[in-house]
Amino acid sequence: MSTLTEQTHHSLIAGEPAPGTGGTTQAVDPARNTPTGPTFTLLGDGQVAAAPRAAAEAFPTYRKLTPEARAAFLETAAERIDRAGEEIIATAMRETGLPEPRLRGEVGRTVNQLRLFAGVCRAGDHHGVRIEPALPDRKPLPRPDLRQRKLPLGPVAVFGASNFPLAFSVAGGDTASALAAGCPVVFKAHNAHPATSLLVGQAMSAAVAEHDLHPGVFSLVFGPGNAVGQELVADPRIKAVGFTGSRSGGTALMATAATRREPIPVYAEMSSVNPVFVLPSAAAGDREALAEGFVTSLNGSAGQLCTAPGLLFVPEGADGDDLAARIAEKLSAADGTTMLTPGICSSRIEGEKKLAALDGVTEVGRGGAGPKENAPAPAVYSTGLETFTATPELSDEIFGAVCLIVRYGSADQLPSAANGLEGQLTVTLQTGTGADRDADAGSDTASENRVVQELLDALELRAGRVLFNGWPTGVDVGDAMVHGGPYPATSDGRSTSVGAAAIERFLRPVVYQNAPGPLQPAPVREDNPWNLGRRVEGTYVAADGRGQSPAEKGEHMAEGDSA
Repeated sequence: MSTLTEQTHHSLIAGEPAPGTGGTTQAVDPARNTPTGPTFTLLGDGQVAAAPRAAAEAFPTYRKLTPEARAAFLETAAERIDRAGEEIIATAMRETGLPEPRLRGEVGRTVNQLRLFAGVCRAGDHHGVRIEPALPDRKPLPRPDLRQRKLPLGPVAVFGASNFPLAFSVAGGDTASALAAGCPVVFKAHNAHPATSLLVGQAMSAAVAEHDLHPGVFSLVFGPGNAVGQELVADPRIKAVGFTGSRSGGTALMATAATRREPIPVYAEMSSVNPVFVLPSAAAGDREALAEGFVTSLNGSAGQLCTAPGLLFVPEGADGDDLAARIAEKLSAADGTTMLTPGICSSRIEGEKKLAALDGVTEVGRGGAGPKENAPAPAVYSTGLETFTATPELSDEIFGAVCLIVRYGSADQLPSAANGLEGQLTVTLQTGTGADRDADAGSDTASENRVVQELLDALELRAGRVLFNGWPTGVDVGDAMVHGGPYPATSDGRSTSVGAAAIERFLRPVVYQNAPGPLQPAPVREDNPWNLGRRVEGTYVAADGRGQSPAEKGEHMAEGDSA
């Protein structure tokens, strides 16, 4: 039975309901275009300030928690979300139109991310400890005692994504990594799935209370339009921002953050068309598998994944023609599925209309519209490489199951085309077996291998993840993953929003020079009470078993998730 039995619900500020004065909102079931679930009040003018105020009050004690205390809190949050999983899934299905298997996977990814960052807390590498003991007899000048570590930035504002109501939402990767870093979180819920957000927010607040933490460690706020988000980013107590959404939304937050009296970093994951390059050897190979993999990747979750392939480079000639024909055939058997909101569906339809109206663009194939509301047919279009390079609009992201095939005459043209691309979350090379063969196998293989290397040299500068002979719609959440990339894929290409390295966004280095022993923070003390791996005199000194990485300890990590 649902725990959301009341007709009206509110923001949770420092664990307490906060009735809003800015109007109300209610979710819409996108499969039926009908309101669903309870009503939620929205914070009005000045009300949102209570959340960053509480977060700032929580920061002094929360940032000083031991690694074990912080890890235990994150594990409790994961356990509480897991226990509420069935209600969360049922609620999210009504609010988003996403199918049960997808949402069940998202619950698993969400709790596993929290557990991953619990392991990161225990491993402690993110403290970045570097120690250079004093050398009083060094000539010509003595060296002072230098001890460096990384500090949490302070309260972080996190914005929920429309397309991931769980894994990039209330307890998603941004929240988990910020909390693991020692930063309280003020979470701005996405109004498309408020009841789902509240259920997870209640679990987070309950975990805060169970560990007797300051309640300001976590707040969940509902607000109208962009107003509350802008107010949050402008609040001087907020020290960093995590965002997943549109380029226009991300750049608006970046502008506000940059014009503050104290500018702050905004880590925004925004737009990407995730180009896939099919090399001639791949097109000459198993085209049936290529077509099947492409259509599955394109149409999964109605194309509403950050890494869905929006560009497919295919050679001209018989092999490329056959691949395009197979794609059209498979697409004709695929129906559209319900998109997340009527607004997202409308934008996707308008984006396709603009694409189809451009000179030199022809339709390759399309599927059927889905049986429910907001389920447009998946579609693929085609153009030539010359037209593509001369028409910047052809690189615009269409959020949904629409892709443009770009036909090229020679593989030698591809490095130049790659150099003209914007920053991406992913790029993919379909090389068949060509890149695995020795250059002596033949002149064609040697030529293609050269092109692949040139492509790789160009593409690694334009994306956070380079795939070979796969499809981009799957993100393994662990220690080595990068979900980021140069602008406009993200606002800061040096960062990732997925994987253990996401914690680095919310930390900054500080050095203690000649600090007396009793005043040295725990991570840099001589007796190393937190048992951290540290660099001493430039040499890494490992911790004992308590400081092992999650992978070494066999901690469970989420696998095979999509983004």
